[in-house]
Amino acid sequence: MAGSLDFHIAHRQRPVKTRFLVISDTHGLETLAKDTPSHSVDVVIHCGDLTTESKLEEYKASIRLLHTINAPLKIAIAGNHDFTMDIPTFQRKVADVKPPLDPTLVQQTYGYEGEARKLFDREVGITFLDEGTHEFRLGNGASLRVYASPYTPSLGDWGFQYNPDHGHDFSIHNVDVAITHGPPKGIMDMSYSAERAGCPFLFEAIARARPRMHCFGHIHEGWGAKLISWRQTSSAKPSHLTGIDNERSMTIEKLSTIREKVAKIPAGAFSTSHCFSDPSPLKMGLQTLFVNAAIEGEKALPLQPAWIVDLDLPPGS
Repeated sequence: MAGSLDFHIAHRQRPVKTRFLVISDTHGLETLAKDTPSHSVDVVIHCGDLTTESKLEEYKASIRLLHTINAPLKIAIAGNHDFTMDIPTFQRKVADVKPPLDPTLVQQTYGYEGEARKLFDREVGITFLDEGTHEFRLGNGASLRVYASPYTPSLGDWGFQYNPDHGHDFSIHNVDVAITHGPPKGIMDMSYSAERAGCPFLFEAIARARPRMHCFGHIHEGWGAKLISWRQTSSAKPSHLTGIDNERSMTIEKLSTIREKVAKIPAGAFSTSHCFSDPSPLKMGLQTLFVNAAIEGEKALPLQPAWIVDLDLPPGS
């Protein structure tokens, strides 16, 4: 109880405006659209799928991409395509191949177990996060508390996946930002097959925690941003049908409306700001900004824009 009280007291102190660059699903890209990396930001967040086939060269390309961005703190998590980061899955995939693969070839292409992770651990300025809660003191004086999780629902054989019927324990409590690879059910998760591909268990956890921002990717066609207002009272098991006050919520941008705009955006990124002095300041505990930042697109728009987000954070102690 005392820890929770301290958290809320800190969040009532004078806020610090903080700029985030949010990306996801770069799948081995080395560069972003136009001059996106030239923006000076406080924090870069990569929401997973650093690779397509989890090869060492793809991870190295992602590291080179992160190095092009001007930011003192760069945070990354894994996605389902980054299966070599999920050691049991990697072992199982190699063991299932018949006839057996040449171990030397496997190591040359994918590295030894844990090598991909060590590539990031050796990089100054890049912090690779395992699932859980993490705290940072930023260079601008702000305190940042995040929850990270690479897990997505699926019956496939990629990395960091769980049975959709069994669910997953997303232990999100008292955080400013939630970083997951996949979306919550009902929010920017509509697939090309017109199905909601997000996770209801993740939605429940987010609806209860109500962070300032929840960023993710995974569903490329769900790219966009939305400022959600929460209902004052919700069900014991909140869902996107019961937990959101749609009349007070606002879609900032979505994929279906941006194609003709992209050529006119010199920065190659979309921006949204919800600080105290902005027209739509985020009301902590009452609203959450959701951002689907999937970069890889389709033929009509192969490179989707990154997101630049300004939010107030509490000062560091």
